[in-house]
Amino acid sequence: MRRVMIALFFVVGVANLHAGESKTGFVNKIYKDKGSDIKYVVFVPADYKGDKEYPVILFLHGAGESGTDGQKQVKVGLAKAIRDKKENFPFIAIFPQSQKGGWGANGAEGKRAVAILEEVEKDYKTDKKRVYLTGLSMGGFGTWSLAVAHPTRWAAIAPICGGGDPKAAEKIKNLPCWCFHGDADTAVKVDLSRAMIKALKAAGGEPRYDEYPKVGHNSWDRAYGNAELYTWFLKHSTK
Repeated sequence: MRRVMIALFFVVGVANLHAGESKTGFVNKIYKDKGSDIKYVVFVPADYKGDKEYPVILFLHGAGESGTDGQKQVKVGLAKAIRDKKENFPFIAIFPQSQKGGWGANGAEGKRAVAILEEVEKDYKTDKKRVYLTGLSMGGFGTWSLAVAHPTRWAAIAPICGGGDPKAAEKIKNLPCWCFHGDADTAVKVDLSRAMIKALKAAGGEPRYDEYPKVGHNSWDRAYGNAELYTWFLKHSTK
């Protein structure tokens, strides 16, 4: 009997240890979508205890990270920057994965990304006035699209090497925006970001724009590696 009790305590202890390990850092999650299990990842700050609200970043990956494994999207971009940072990353970051490609606001993947955001907002203590949207390449296009579709949801956006509809700039002219692109990008022409910035300014907006000289498609490592981006995010909140 004593051996059974010891074994039981050991099993429970190991289970609790693993549960504790999964509470912070990169946590694997599953979103139930019409009977399907959709894998995604949430980064939870090391000091998260559920006793205060945390700002949130929704990250949209590029085409190369599409799939169903639930892990490709945390190998590059924002997730890499989080791992590279020495200090504690102060945001809850959400990493959905597009299965079929494209993050258009009217498409299934874009709608699911927003639904996953809403699920995380229910599961964690988040600051709904400080929700930020960013993405690279295909995710950059998605950032512009979701911004136009839900202009009051986001406190600020940071589209990277993407493009949007300049005719829709009026809808997001008051949304804080910091855009990034490399001028030597051959995959997504820099003219697309330039057009969006020009349209926003013409509509009365005041977007920030960093164009990296002689940088190709990968402008995201430099953008997400810029500590000022996260400080800038936190300066903005919705009403």
